[in-house]
Amino acid sequence: MPQLAVRNLQGEEVDTIVLSDDVFAAPICGPLMHQAVTRIQGAQRAGTHKAKTRSEVSGGGAKPWRQKGTGRARQGSRTSPLWKGGGVAFPPTPRSYETRMPKRMRRQAARSALSSRIVDNGIVVVSSLAPDEPRTRYMVSALGSLGIDGKVLLVDDHIAEATQRAARNIPTVTMKPASTLNIVDVLNHRTLVFSVDGIRAVERLLSDANV
Repeated sequence: MPQLAVRNLQGEEVDTIVLSDDVFAAPICGPLMHQAVTRIQGAQRAGTHKAKTRSEVSGGGAKPWRQKGTGRARQGSRTSPLWKGGGVAFPPTPRSYETRMPKRMRRQAARSALSSRIVDNGIVVVSSLAPDEPRTRYMVSALGSLGIDGKVLLVDDHIAEATQRAARNIPTVTMKPASTLNIVDVLNHRTLVFSVDGIRAVERLLSDANV
């Protein structure tokens, strides 16, 4: 079973926590994680791209010049993709990029991602994410005490107002409640900082009982 130190925001070790093997020691499957990430990113795409085909471009009713005798190549319409201002041969059209993925596979992909972060030492657990004062300098100081830099994701069962006010002005810090955590969040941040309540909430959401 994975076991991590629990620290306070001053960087002091105050306890240890034993994590679920089902969630944090799952087999790491790269193709499954890739499929889950592609699904989320596809759902976020607007899909509103559009270009005109030769039939949608205005004009083109008359033949530009006669078929023979000019010495030039034959042309049938000014809307041809070969002409400047003509249509596009295979244009993008509005579409949905959403794909389906069974819930079991989505949850297994999330477990795989969290397990990979345990292997990479990318998960830090703190007793509470709420600083003594809701000020940016206190959160910056806390991250420094914990030895954390780069892109950071703070995960709690519920994001407290003090945490929100202390971290919202730090460009490299993002906050999320455990209920909305997804695989893109897990893989897109260098360090995940969980509160004890937050990491237990993630275990409940991804446990075998909920699959």
